[in-house]
Amino acid sequence: MNTIKTLTIASLALITLNSCGSDDQLTEYRGKVKFETIAITSKIAGRVSKIYVEEGQVVAKGDTLAYLDIPEVNAKMTQANGAITAAQGQLDMANNGATKDQLDQIDGQLNSGKAQLEFARESYNRMKNMYQDSLISEQQFDEVKMKLEMAEAQVAALDAKKKEARNGARTEQISQAKGQLDRAKGAKEEVESAENEKYVIAPTNMSVETISLKEGELLSPGFTLFNGYEKSSLYFRFTIPESKIYNFEVGKELTLINPYTKKEISAKIQSIKQLAQYADITSTAPLYDLSESIYELKVVPTSKNSDQSFYANATVLIKE
Repeated sequence: MNTIKTLTIASLALITLNSCGSDDQLTEYRGKVKFETIAITSKIAGRVSKIYVEEGQVVAKGDTLAYLDIPEVNAKMTQANGAITAAQGQLDMANNGATKDQLDQIDGQLNSGKAQLEFARESYNRMKNMYQDSLISEQQFDEVKMKLEMAEAQVAALDAKKKEARNGARTEQISQAKGQLDRAKGAKEEVESAENEKYVIAPTNMSVETISLKEGELLSPGFTLFNGYEKSSLYFRFTIPESKIYNFEVGKELTLINPYTKKEISAKIQSIKQLAQYADITSTAPLYDLSESIYELKVVPTSKNSDQSFYANATVLIKE
């Protein structure tokens, strides 16, 4: 038993010595590489017809990521074009007035009405004399009189219709026709907007981290199809305990170092904010008292660092 205990203590001592002698000692100023995340969704429902990218691929702003099949759009486009044609015809007719064929048709109706009026007037005159001689009842005479009045009203209406056709449409009718045309054009613009939603486009230069659906699956409105990182949004996140936060201030220049490549990065502190107790901590515990408040440093590079590659959540140190 004593032998086992002795070996255990010796092993722990050896591990401790190796740890202390290592160049990669733990540091309280240990942070992580971060990028702003991007979630790409769709405004309307559709079936994923084609996906043009793969997870891990870097894409440029404007690249097509996927194509959605939305059959309803084609039907609505046909309806919108038909509504525009009909509304344009109504507006043209309102602006130009009636055609010659329409005027001829009205003249024919007017001549027919006048003939009926003449017949009704003659019938009325005959019946009037017979009524005065008590040869017909008052009811029969009233019926003839009513037919005469109806024939006169019909001729008057046809006369008014002919004058309106010759003079053109009223201002209110033209305004109504314009309103119908504008509404039809608005409906088409709405369909064209939906047509553009068939193509899922990269909003910025980014790396595609996850693809939520496969080809053939249905994409609902608001569902995230692609998750990724914006490549131009590189920053570094450090969590600093309360006892050390006074060593830093916004705008302070820092030199960061990659512990594996040993390459240095020029940067400055962009913001400092307190974190909740349950927040994600980047520093290695237990290098701070658990009762201390924890603060986050958001550090941004001040040079392009074009010769370096950065990976999300990779470790980075503050050089002291």
